[in-house]
Amino acid sequence: MKKNTIHILIGPILFLSCIAFLPESIFTTFEMRAAIGTVAWMAYWWVSSCMDYAVTGFLPIAINAIIEMTSMSSVIANYASETILLLLGASILTVSWEEVELDKRIAYVFLGLIGSSLTSQIIFWFVLSVAMSAVLPNAIVCATVVPIAVSMLRYIGIENINKSEVGSILLLTIAWGAGLGGLASPLGGAMNLVVVDYIEQYTGSEFMYIDWVIKFFPVMIVLIVSNLAFLLVIKPKNIQLEGSKAYFVEKNKELGKMSKNEAMCLLLFVIATILSFTRSFYEHLLPGLEPAYIFIICALISFLFKKENGEKLMVWKNVQKKIVWELIYVFAGGLAVGTLINGSGAAQALGNLLSTVQFQNEMMLVFVIIALTIVLSDLTSNTATAAVAIPIVLSLALALNLNPIPYMLAASVGVNLSYCMPTSIRAIPVGYGLNPQYMFKHGIKLTVIVVLLMTVVVWALMTYIPSFSILI
Repeated sequence: MKKNTIHILIGPILFLSCIAFLPESIFTTFEMRAAIGTVAWMAYWWVSSCMDYAVTGFLPIAINAIIEMTSMSSVIANYASETILLLLGASILTVSWEEVELDKRIAYVFLGLIGSSLTSQIIFWFVLSVAMSAVLPNAIVCATVVPIAVSMLRYIGIENINKSEVGSILLLTIAWGAGLGGLASPLGGAMNLVVVDYIEQYTGSEFMYIDWVIKFFPVMIVLIVSNLAFLLVIKPKNIQLEGSKAYFVEKNKELGKMSKNEAMCLLLFVIATILSFTRSFYEHLLPGLEPAYIFIICALISFLFKKENGEKLMVWKNVQKKIVWELIYVFAGGLAVGTLINGSGAAQALGNLLSTVQFQNEMMLVFVIIALTIVLSDLTSNTATAAVAIPIVLSLALALNLNPIPYMLAASVGVNLSYCMPTSIRAIPVGYGLNPQYMFKHGIKLTVIVVLLMTVVVWALMTYIPSFSILI
């Protein structure tokens, strides 16, 4: 039997094993065990690469049609969610870059600024992703930054990210940076607003956003330094991008003045990005104009442009061949399996298990909270994890006669961090060619490091810094 066939068969075997052997005392229903089994099946196929990533993304529909773990409408909705439309719109806009060779100009500009040192490249993309996602939704940051990096890589000869160590480490850098940055402020994502809401319910007073920033500042410093150090340790050695700063600056000059179509294609992407980032300023005037629809509108406008000879610049039959469809279906599959985990009650069951554990000390409680929330965030969305985990942590802390605020903040760390699976925003670089096996191999190591590191840091803050456990 061929090795690939064995890998294919292991997926459903894991699924059936979960149904048969997971303890019914914890996962009380058949549907819960099937949901966990679906995660195991998809995770194995993604990591082993025995099937196309997009094909694996459709497993939640197929399995839920046979074993109804939750309503099929809620599963199907993930394949046409607003984030999926955002990714589709962004993909179409970047196809227009290729049509007018704007991607070449972007590559030369960024390489001329950053240089060809791989260390400099990693630091630049990581800091950029962290900074942007501190105040913007992680999905938008990842969906806009990854295509720019991919355009740069293509024009230095890296077409196949899957087989390139340089391409792989740079896309992994962006995904991890965009995920980490969300912890810096409540504006970093809906998962943080869930935490804020529960804290306000518990205290009966407003939780100031600046309070969040201050409390998590030392945590962010430790995470940024440790994550970046890890990336620099695992980066391929003695490798740098082709060319030098001077070379790329000269190549950019050779392109000459930007054409009208180049300027228009760039302007559309910039407009979509800026409007997405500044939605809070106009949402009361245009409540329906959410980021996904902004990108779709700008993508539609790109089809109106014409070449100098009068022909259409963008024709759908050509565009559809260049859209990264795999990105869309992998992302949707990750959302869908999260729906199965939550809709079946499996996530709630994991949380209930936490509430029955006897904790020897507060550090052990912090460790379990961070570890469980990071694992859940890898299996489902960060927001869904927050919705499940935060009320359980609140109830658990109160039952143990502990101040729940530091423990909810500890859960916030885990809710924001996830490194291993191509779910949530991590599906975006996978769709562009990053091998899930590469992500999992390095992600599992960083997960262990971060869980241990954050356990010590958060416990030390709540023990020795009184302001961490109270509202300012």
